[in-house]
Amino acid sequence: MATSLRVAFLGTGLMGAPMVRRLLGDGYPVSAWNRSPEKASILAPEGALVASSAASAVKDADFVITMLSDGSAVADVLFNQGVAAAMKAGTILVDMSSIKPREARDHSARLSDFDIRHIDAPVSGGTLGADAGKLAIMAGGDEAVFGELAGIFGVFGRAILVGPSGSGQLSKLANQAIVAINIGGVAEALLLASAGGADPAKVRAALTGGFADSTILSQHGQRMLTRNFEPGGTIHIQIKDLENVLEEATNMGVVMPLVQSMLKMYQFIRDDLGQGDMDHSAALLGLEAKSKPHRVGSSS
Repeated sequence: MATSLRVAFLGTGLMGAPMVRRLLGDGYPVSAWNRSPEKASILAPEGALVASSAASAVKDADFVITMLSDGSAVADVLFNQGVAAAMKAGTILVDMSSIKPREARDHSARLSDFDIRHIDAPVSGGTLGADAGKLAIMAGGDEAVFGELAGIFGVFGRAILVGPSGSGQLSKLANQAIVAINIGGVAEALLLASAGGADPAKVRAALTGGFADSTILSQHGQRMLTRNFEPGGTIHIQIKDLENVLEEATNMGVVMPLVQSMLKMYQFIRDDLGQGDMDHSAALLGLEAKSKPHRVGSSS
């Protein structure tokens, strides 16, 4: 369905590129920018207008979406690279990056000085969810502004307004805590089954439908069995997110020992095994390294 509403999309990496494709497929005119230009250029044959700078990408946009690595990258693009100043008054900035709640609130306040409206709306669902338009979107901000984004969010998946500015990011931190702990649990369970002589693939199948069943068991368990650690969400990003979880928890006086344990495991995989670019399901590799000679699955 063609529309005259223009979207600028800043950050066309693993998650951003399939999200741009979904916008184009739904008839939205999209200008795309990425720090590494080649990641935006691949979208040109599919109809995206590739911008030479972030500021030029947003010049005529009605909605601007950022999908960047962290809060510092978002702040740099918005305030140092001229994006905030280049947007027309009344534009809605939808930050779908995963950053700290306090950073989201700060960006919202600073953007209001430019008469730019802001929603923080991080996502969960990985590249598979981005491809399929089945992302879970956790939004924070003004209810009226959120309502104006129904069409955009509908292209990507299911969006819920969880509270005021910064609440979307807080919800994402909760999501990342659950995901990391669940990945660790699935990895430990499959390794235990394999070490004891059971077929880990059949154990995974046997758990389907019971209380231990989950998207993590289904998708990431399969990755572990086939040893497919091509990144959907990298260990580097998982570490960043878990550090943000623990910083927020400390500020609120909340103790999160399971998150602390998973952060240490991912840091071990990054620093000692040198595998920080792998998918976060590669938590299995850390367990295997500490449990030699046991191993789950095969390389076939």
